[in-house]
Amino acid sequence: MFRYFPLILKNSWRNRRRTTLTILSISVSLCLLGVLMAIYHAFYMSEASPSQALRLVVRHKVSLTFALPQSYRENIRRIPGVKEVGTQSWYGGVYKDKRDPQNMFARFAVEPEKILVIRSEMQIPDDQKAAFLRDRAGALIGRALADKLGLHVGDKIAIQGDIYPVNLDLTVRAIYEAPVDDQNLYFNREYLEQGLSERRRGMIGTFYVLADSAESVPRIAQAVDDDFRNSPYPTKTESERAFALSFIGFLGNVKALLLIISGAVTFTILLVSANTIAMSVRERVREVGVLKTLGYTPGIILGVILGEAVAISFIGGMIGCFLAELLCRVVRHGPAFSDDLARLSLVPSVVVACLAVAVTIGLVSSFIPAWSASQTSILEALRSSE
Repeated sequence: MFRYFPLILKNSWRNRRRTTLTILSISVSLCLLGVLMAIYHAFYMSEASPSQALRLVVRHKVSLTFALPQSYRENIRRIPGVKEVGTQSWYGGVYKDKRDPQNMFARFAVEPEKILVIRSEMQIPDDQKAAFLRDRAGALIGRALADKLGLHVGDKIAIQGDIYPVNLDLTVRAIYEAPVDDQNLYFNREYLEQGLSERRRGMIGTFYVLADSAESVPRIAQAVDDDFRNSPYPTKTESERAFALSFIGFLGNVKALLLIISGAVTFTILLVSANTIAMSVRERVREVGVLKTLGYTPGIILGVILGEAVAISFIGGMIGCFLAELLCRVVRHGPAFSDDLARLSLVPSVVVACLAVAVTIGLVSSFIPAWSASQTSILEALRSSE
């Protein structure tokens, strides 16, 4: 079949306008499909980093809006396999103009000495680390956030409270670099506690737990939830990765939505490709008859027509993957509600899947017209007026 490759390419390009439009249609559709598959892979198939795999998040079983008593920490610490436990509360607040997406970033009240142990992947200069631990009004921010806001060590940050009725006047004492979650701001929880009423003190949003091994994570999660199952504040404990995905669940069934849209896009490409191949075959019925008189077998004719469809679909798929990667770059540099979107890219497995879809669509859409043409008798083909 390889010796017929020049014939396949020549026939694919015989109607240049139609072939060009078909390739463009397939490439645009595959671009959308590639981005959707990249998002699906980033959310549901990417593996947690080694440091993430050791962390768990303990929150209220009902909702994140309900707080947990700080006293739970000692119970959690006694569970076998737990190396460290730290508190973390979502502060919220307003930084400058809240209408500007650039000013939207995560702000957490933490225990400085605990967060540095639990998030051991954070790279911080020793002098900055010491300054952050020493200053109760100090702030630790990610490198990506510092670059976005133009902040440097020693700069002031003023944040107005909303969830907590406490305004913060922070000083950037340290800037960390990390492979994930590098757009957060951390500050000392004691600073926040001093401004709260007596009734709201001692309550936190979540506990972050560091396990001694990834194998201990499921057992620790079960033990924590069993310990507080019948308490006034029941808990839900999950891995850090699962906790992050729970925020995506607030948008609805994102997994089903991505699959449905991907299916619709694939079906659309199938219709476009099938229509193009059917038109091409109808125009060449007499040509098929001539090829048969020259000794071309039905199998060769079937292979040539299938090859044309696969070639067109494959070229469209490659262009679509290139466009999808460009679109992923746009998403990476835009405001993202998920750290997975901030690192969105077309990984090799997604590229292979997109090209496989393109080839499959070429084969499926052209098989019936190709089979019909290959089975047409010489006399019937030569009589055709198409």
